[in-house]
Amino acid sequence: MTRQPITGTDLAGVKADLAIVEEAIFRQGKFAAEESFRVFVEQAWHVLEPMTPFLPGIHVDAICEHLQAVAEGRIKDLLINVPPGHAKSLLCCVFFPAWVWIKHPEKRWLFASYKADLAIRDSVKCRALIQSAWYQERWSDRFHLTDDQNEKKRFENDHTGYREITSVGTGTGSRADLVVCDDPLSADQAQSDTERKTANDWWSGTMTTRVNDLRTGHFILVQQRLHDDDTTALCLKQGGYEHLCLPEEFEVDRACKTSIWKDPRATEGQLLWPAKNGPAEIADLQRKLGSYGYAGQYQQRPTPSGGGIFKRPWFRYWKPKVMNLGPVLVKLPDGTLLEIKPVDLPDEFDEQLQSWDMSFKDLKDSDYVVCGVWGSKGANRYLIDQHRERLDFPATLAAVEMMTRKYPKALTKLIEDKANGPAVIAALRERIPGLIAVTPGGSKIARANAASPIAEAGNVFLPHPAIALWVDAYLDELCAFPYGRYDDQVDQTTQALNRIKTQEPVPPMPPSRGWSPPSEYSWMS
Repeated sequence: MTRQPITGTDLAGVKADLAIVEEAIFRQGKFAAEESFRVFVEQAWHVLEPMTPFLPGIHVDAICEHLQAVAEGRIKDLLINVPPGHAKSLLCCVFFPAWVWIKHPEKRWLFASYKADLAIRDSVKCRALIQSAWYQERWSDRFHLTDDQNEKKRFENDHTGYREITSVGTGTGSRADLVVCDDPLSADQAQSDTERKTANDWWSGTMTTRVNDLRTGHFILVQQRLHDDDTTALCLKQGGYEHLCLPEEFEVDRACKTSIWKDPRATEGQLLWPAKNGPAEIADLQRKLGSYGYAGQYQQRPTPSGGGIFKRPWFRYWKPKVMNLGPVLVKLPDGTLLEIKPVDLPDEFDEQLQSWDMSFKDLKDSDYVVCGVWGSKGANRYLIDQHRERLDFPATLAAVEMMTRKYPKALTKLIEDKANGPAVIAALRERIPGLIAVTPGGSKIARANAASPIAEAGNVFLPHPAIALWVDAYLDELCAFPYGRYDDQVDQTTQALNRIKTQEPVPPMPPSRGWSPPSEYSWMS
């Protein structure tokens, strides 16, 4: 068959048909982007990241789904924990307001970060996206940015909507429909009690009043976990937030499930964004960040699963000889269970002592007064009992007297030479023997590192949890250190272990009267 030549008329018709198809595809893509924030992100990605290809990920889908639910009113307030380097700022602070303005240009936004430069960076990117040829080709008819208020820190549109920034710890006179904070703390700031308090007070105080309507306004907090008492912890304690928690490596027993979403991963250790961070990259991150940094920033668990300086599997357990108690089950980081059989508490000890950590004052949020009663037998150290309570000064004196009566053989009484310690010693020196003021050497972390090898070697024995209900909370605090909220039990422990470690061996006590547990176990209460 002879092929007929294409005439100019035919070519024009083909071009016209192609134009119709292209226009249909364009309109279809535009509509899809308007209806789905996830689609919008993928389509708009090249505008802001022309040299970086878009990489799909579980976290991208999850964050987009939850942000869209906020925009549609299905979620009121949202808390997102996600590792660094996972495009959270682009998703939450750049793409999201640009997408919402397509249908609701009247919405007003207030954004904040721990550093003003970061908030400005995202504001500039958001404005650049809105002013881009790609965005204007599709939605230039929806709104226009006003010329008289088009700055890095604040820009407005002709439908009364605006996007404004502030920084953590500073006040603002503006109000918004959506208040978004991206990282209220840096990794360094999170280790400062003062910085954490500033961020938490700012979020729960200053920013709480910054929504136009408390009934319809939204709060969105996005951060990597950095401390057991960070702003995420504050929000979880307050309640009312939908919590989307996305650890880098999947942990079956911490699988995230929200009102609209469930983590699709099913295998322990399955990665969040394998297209970007594979096993080799994760191993490198763990090596560089260490167990503390990686557990908080990447696993959204501001203490390693087995512990930090102290690890749960290191500790052993004792039981009274008269009791038949089963093994203590300890979950290892890989998910397996370790059975630790308790040993009988010795009849005698080489030495017994009390280790006290005093509080500064009697406030609801102050540290506890805590006393640990320790016994040593050869290389082993036994935590015989512990008393922990928030006490004022008179009650503290009474507690010291009570523990002295209860454990008369614990002649040495170590009291840290700070807080109420000197006053306690001065008040009781004439009535109670063996009160020793201890001046801490080095930092708390240094003292914990000095004591941890004793536990790591399996030489620290705790009461079986069946007879000492406080043991689990005790281990929680030790294993969270130095990222936990409290450290009073850590202080009494390291004070005792480091003291016993440096002492010359003490001759065994006369066998005429061996040590026996008190008739009433304080841990049963």
